[in-house]
Amino acid sequence: MSVDGRLEEVKSGLRGALTWRGDRTDQHRYADVTGWWRRPDLLKCLGPALAQLFAGERPTVVLGPESRGCLLGPLVALSFDVGFVEVRKDRVGSSDSDVWLQRTTPPDYRDRHLTLGFRKSLVNGGDRVLFVDDWIETGGQACGAHLLTQDAGATWLGAATVVDALSSNQVRRQLNVRSLLHVREL
Repeated sequence: MSVDGRLEEVKSGLRGALTWRGDRTDQHRYADVTGWWRRPDLLKCLGPALAQLFAGERPTVVLGPESRGCLLGPLVALSFDVGFVEVRKDRVGSSDSDVWLQRTTPPDYRDRHLTLGFRKSLVNGGDRVLFVDDWIETGGQACGAHLLTQDAGATWLGAATVVDALSSNQVRRQLNVRSLLHVREL
């Protein structure tokens, strides 16, 4: 099967395994993506499909935020044969010798400002960083990770996401967001 055929198969699987939750009287419904993790055929393809979005970019490390970016990020890192760094939320180092880079995000989809961080020793000046997450809506966490990447002196390649729900093309361009699906396709 061609790369395009496999990609369409993954997209179809993602759409089929997603459920919209909320009662008809609820003001907002939300996407329940937990069905993605239950399907081994989909899990096996998700890393390579997200990696394909940045096929020619040669990242040296993949970043993923708690929690679902930590599920997807290692799958993408394996596709590139590189390591993975977890971007932690509201965590600090455990001792003076445990030095972290930290940044506060712009508001996220819940209008929260989070403190994101990772150990300073894990991302270096020569690294080419790819950020991976399941869903991007405001870009707040990706912006925070982008700033952390700059603080480390590394090069930001972009953000690979399963679903793009951004309303701002400016944020999409600034972060170089590439996604398997746009929210309007769901």
